[in-house]
Order: sequence, then C-alpha cells, then structure tokens
Amino acid sequence: MKRIRFLTAGESHGRGLTAVVEGIPAGLSLQMERDVGPELARRQRGHGRGRRMLIESDQAELLSGVRLGETLGSPISMIIWNRDWENWTTAMAHEPAAEGGNPKALRPHYLPRPGHADLVGALKYDRRDVRDILERASARETAARVACGAVAKRLLSEFGIRVASHVTSIGSESATEGELPLDINAAADGSPVRCLDEAAATRMMTAIDDAKEKGNTLGGVFEVVATGVPVGLGSYVSWDTRLDGRLAGAVMSVQAVKGVEIGMGFEGARLPGSEVHDPIVAAEEKRRSGRIGRASNRAGGLEGGVTTGEPLVVRGAMKPISTLRKPLASVDLRDGSVGDAAVERSDVCAVPAAGVVAESMVALILADAFLEKFGGDSVGEVRRNFEGYLKYLDERGYRER
Repeated sequence: MKRIRFLTAGESHGRGLTAVVEGIPAGLSLQMERDVGPELARRQRGHGRGRRMLIESDQAELLSGVRLGETLGSPISMIIWNRDWENWTTAMAHEPAAEGGNPKALRPHYLPRPGHADLVGALKYDRRDVRDILERASARETAARVACGAVAKRLLSEFGIRVASHVTSIGSESATEGELPLDINAAADGSPVRCLDEAAATRMMTAIDDAKEKGNTLGGVFEVVATGVPVGLGSYVSWDTRLDGRLAGAVMSVQAVKGVEIGMGFEGARLPGSEVHDPIVAAEEKRRSGRIGRASNRAGGLEGGVTTGEPLVVRGAMKPISTLRKPLASVDLRDGSVGDAAVERSDVCAVPAAGVVAESMVALILADAFLEKFGGDSVGEVRRNFEGYLKYLDERGYRER
C-alpha cells in the first residue's frame, strides 16, 4: 500500500495549480517560505526558458494539513496562483462562451504540434480545439509536482537523506564526468544550465542560443542523486514493489522525458559483468548499509529493486520541446487541410528545470518507500523505527544465522 500519495490539478493558463500530498506523518516542521518556495524558484530558472518565467513568480499558498508550523498527519493542500490568468480570463473561462463573442478571444488551436499530446489527446477526449488538451498537458503542471516534492524532501531531510540533480548534457554538448561535490544543488544552481562542468555549460548555452536563432529546440540529460539512503528500501518480491521500477516510472512521467536509466544503465549492457557489478567490501564508516559497502557504484544504489546504501543515481533523457518557432507540418482538425503546426509560447530548452522536477519525483517515491519500511503516524514514531533498524544493522555484524 502506498504511504505517500499526491495529486495535482489545474491548467497552464487557468486560475492556478492545486497540489495535495497525503501520508506525511504528524509533527514535521514545514514552512512554505523556507521549504517550498525555494524549490519552486529553482524550477523557474535556466538558460533557454521562455517569457512565461518573466511573468510568474511561483509561490505556494498553504490551505490545509499544517498548524503552527507542524504537519497534522492529514492531507496537505497547496495552491499556486497563475499570475498570467488575468490575461486569459476569457479564453480559460469556466462559463460557456458568450454568444456573438470574438472566437479569436478564446485562443483556439486546431493544428496539433508533432511530439506534443495535442493530437492524441484530441482524438482520445473527442475535442477539436487542442487548447483543451495542451492546457493540462503543459509542463506548467510540474510546478505543483515540485511543491509536493518539496514536502517529501523536507521529510527525507529529517533522516539525513538529500536529493539533488545536475545536467550532464544539452543537445550534443556533454559535461566531463568528475567527482560530485558534497552539495550538488548548491554547485549546480550557480550555473545557468545547472551543469557542474563550467566549460561544458558555456558550450551548452551557445547551443541553446543557436537553436533559438534557428527557431528550434533542444533536449538533454539530467542526473538525480540521492545520498544518505539506507540499505533495504524497496523489495524484490513483487514487480510493483521493486524500487527501480517505481523510480523509472516516476521520472518517465515528467513531461518530455523519453528515457530513464539507473547507475550505468544502457552502458552496462555493452560491457562484461566484471566491469559492471560492484565488488562488496567491508566499510566500517557505512552504518546505513550494515558496515558493508561497494568498491564502486555502477549499480546506482539499487540491486534487485532494493537500495544498497550507496548513493542512488537516476538519469532522465528529455527530448526537445515540441513547440517550434519554425513549425513542422500538421493537419487542421476542422477540415483536414495541411498546414503548419500551432505555435504556443514556450521554452527553447528546459532540461535544467526538468532535473528539478525529477528531484521531486524521486523524493516522493523515496519518501513513500521510506515510510513503507519505517512508517508511523508521527515523525517521532518513524524516527524510533528508523533508529531501531540502524541499531539492528550495527548489531547484526557478520554473525552466522
């Protein structure tokens, strides 16, 4: 049974986005300005973002689930108001359109964009105006996910678990792999593209500028890293309890993500086992994995769907954004005529933001798995269960059973 559930609602240019998180235990210190606001601000940054980021200044307003700065154990609900709503009150009105009104004021789109949910959504839900599809399919929805993820991050931080991300490639430009800093986000957020390799970051920004000039878009790859994760989260006993599958599905659900890998991922398929698996070694300093560690972390912190105690490493590949300033061919859903796809205000590249969104998804899945193992109705109860587990790992040693 899932311990953490979340739900988002709202449209890109609607009045606002709603986020509901259920399953957070009572007694967790939670403040919007301290814990949620900074995460929302991180999602809005990045070289290549569109004009919408100049309009919005995302802030989450708390509606329920917290009293006097602490969670109550009940569902936490938040709302993020869309400042751009004032320019869309006619097009996104809840009431039927006025008779004799100007149809253009409804801002309809009838030529779906290749690569977007426009066409499949219009066919599935029997709509002609793809505005009915794109408003919900838009990545604007991820602001609500980040708000939910910020709550999960706050819970995980109580137990020494940190979730961070950085960009490893944009277009054909890739960063050189190196040792990760202790505070990944502090280092990555200082880069306009959230890349830890300064030289590569400069090349990435140039590539984004070139794509913008040509009316094109760029995708890329981000990496999410979770540290402090104890051994034993997830399970191998059933397909839907395997943590690798749960994480892959969560990251793949982020708009425009088309590939996910854990640890070496696809590269491991090209190498012999001796160059893929992580030798097991004694490691007195690794209390969260029973004083046993790995000589490497090619598995990305997961074996058999269960965490190993090593850092959890998940990568996502994001395709280029579907809205092109020089659009591809499309078909008009009113009469079947051929034309250019619709052009909607959009980003040139949003890979840096996608990494932040993926952090939230990973945090939500990890929080769910954490409470699955150490669950309780209050933070104090969860802490007692967690500390009892660490004590067991300490006492277990290498004794025979």
